Amino acid sequence: MIKRFAPAIVAIILFSACELPNNEATQDITFDPKPIPVQYPQTRQDSVTDDYHGHQVADPFRWLEDDQAADTKDWVKSQNRTTFSYLDQIPYRDAIEERLEKLWNYERYGTPFKKGEKYYFFKNNGLQNQSVLYVQDDLEGEAQLVLDPNQLSEDGTASLGGISISKDGRYLAYEVSEGGSDWRTIKVRDLEKGTDLSDEVKWVKFSNTAWHGDGFFYSRYPEPTEGEELSGRSAFQQVYFHKVGTPQSEDALIFADRAHPNRGFFANTTDDERFLVINVWESTSGNALYFKDLSQNSEFVPVVETFDSDFNFVEGLDSRILIMTNYKADNNRLIAISTTRPEENYWEEIIPEASDKLQSVSLVGGKIVANYIHRASSKISVFNYRGQSQGTIALPGIGTAGAFSGKKKEPLAFYSFTSITQPTTIYSIDMNTLSSKVFKQPSIDFDSDAYVTRQLPYKSKDGTEVLMFVVHKKGLKLDGQRPTMLYGYGGFDISILPQFNLTRLNMAPILLENDGVFAVANIRGGGEFGKQWHLAGTKAQKQNVFNDFHAAAEFLIDQGYTSSDKLAIYGRSNGGLLVGACMTQRPDLYKVALPAVGVLDMLRYHEFTIGRAWATDYGLSENPEEFDFLYAYSPLHNVRSTKYPATMVTTADHDDRVVPAHSFKFAAALQAQQQGEAPVLIRVETSAGHGAGKPTSKRIEEAADILGFTFYNFGEDIRYDYPVPQ
Repeated sequence: MIKRFAPAIVAIILFSACELPNNEATQDITFDPKPIPVQYPQTRQDSVTDDYHGHQVADPFRWLEDDQAADTKDWVKSQNRTTFSYLDQIPYRDAIEERLEKLWNYERYGTPFKKGEKYYFFKNNGLQNQSVLYVQDDLEGEAQLVLDPNQLSEDGTASLGGISISKDGRYLAYEVSEGGSDWRTIKVRDLEKGTDLSDEVKWVKFSNTAWHGDGFFYSRYPEPTEGEELSGRSAFQQVYFHKVGTPQSEDALIFADRAHPNRGFFANTTDDERFLVINVWESTSGNALYFKDLSQNSEFVPVVETFDSDFNFVEGLDSRILIMTNYKADNNRLIAISTTRPEENYWEEIIPEASDKLQSVSLVGGKIVANYIHRASSKISVFNYRGQSQGTIALPGIGTAGAFSGKKKEPLAFYSFTSITQPTTIYSIDMNTLSSKVFKQPSIDFDSDAYVTRQLPYKSKDGTEVLMFVVHKKGLKLDGQRPTMLYGYGGFDISILPQFNLTRLNMAPILLENDGVFAVANIRGGGEFGKQWHLAGTKAQKQNVFNDFHAAAEFLIDQGYTSSDKLAIYGRSNGGLLVGACMTQRPDLYKVALPAVGVLDMLRYHEFTIGRAWATDYGLSENPEEFDFLYAYSPLHNVRSTKYPATMVTTADHDDRVVPAHSFKFAAALQAQQQGEAPVLIRVETSAGHGAGKPTSKRIEEAADILGFTFYNFGEDIRYDYPVPQ
């Protein structure tokens, strides 16, 4: 935990908020924020130069890539001292944290799922760092504790990376992540006795646990070299089978490809455990596909051996395997592959491509539930197993429906629904009648009805129409001076849909309650509008992503929502790249820039952990034609001597997805080149990773720091009580 002068207050995982607290202490004072002086730590610059196809590129902060070096650790400590000294001088920072605690302090439930004859669900009481797994004999029965991840570590930094229950309901395999790392250790709990077995499966990453009989399939990497666990390249993943009750050293190797070290493998078993299906991936788009008949212990059968399209396993259906694919269908379709005749000319199309993108497919209650993305929000259609329409499921509004949970042959199913202003509500549904009713609805300290969500089209630089969600208080005066946060992602075919979601949209309620505007732009590179929308934001077309975001900012200004003096931009991971590129391309357009755990060194990103897998979106500097466009927008390499927005870079010391070196080097370069008075800070979280499993306490601290930093640099007061300096 990072120590604060004021103690941090804990909270939770999803979102919430209602009546604003009294603000009598601040109503009668004029807010006049004084610049907080910043003395940046000295950062050494070395004479390091790389030759990229005849181009000499300096890399003076290369030494910061070694996060285990004493010099780097000292630099991080110095930067954190500077950052937290600044944040602790923001008068209402603690008031924001207190409000966040109230916003997040509500019970929330996960979607129930059935294993054997029992129902399992996750629940958080509102203040727990991690959600807890419970079980019920039936939906009206008393809930019994199964697994409390909060007991895995004293500070809440150990978290669940995933769970899987054996078909007979006897065993629970659960993945444990330490400090937010992508590395997982799989443990096994005997659900009848409520105790853990001695099983411990280590060096697992980007894997699930696929049960078969008395064991499970999983994917692991070789044990990394000491000191390189969080930064070394991830290569030579392999699939193993672990039998419950045996040591990992006895696990059987099932699938490997020693000729292609950068390939990874994801194993699934069908519901009847007859077939093992292996997805083979090289990057974030496109995969090969193999299957094996476990009832006969046959050899693996190749279905697809190229990486040009996505083939996502859905479920087994008799002797067929259902696959959702964008092969010959940019918006995806559902096909059935015969395990006796798997050749393409025998593939059966169950649900053809539609004008909306098919996002996911579930088999529940004897039907196929198809979750579509319609204008960047969810739409649900239902089909029988022959692909004939059975109707639609009405949703409460513009928002996001979660995956449907239920048995293939039982009519009762569950799903979740959320919007930007509505926290997740769980619904039950009768698949015979397609009628839904509320199963679990949170009671929150936030008046969702006080706000309006609009979906607005705007034009990008090349004339392409882009959609954006804009949320604000009903009747808000649009005077061009509303404090505004613009969020985006734009990559890896990932769809950014309207959600009340702590992991990325946790800033919205504070802005909205303070007469601000929250906007989410569905820019190119994402998956909202199919394969071509994604490809239009990749490699040589990546500048489209940044142009779409610039255009979103300009639209908000032109329409009277805000101005450049009241506009912040925020994004995480690939969204951190988005913010880094936009602030270096158009520093005049934005007042505050918040690049979080971002990919910021586009010439060397592939040198670390799983970075090379992003090449289908980004390209590689090793290739001359791809170096040119990477160098043209790489945030680190486009920092120049100019006035940059107030910037707070955020990262974490255990981030082994996007290693913190990206953020270290970018912050150092910005501090060296900043010509304006706006601060450039870096906030390095300890015992945390890329974001998954991050404890509630750390989420609240980070959100309070980001919001305090943003409002203060807007020159804005807040509505919450806080001590008035005398």
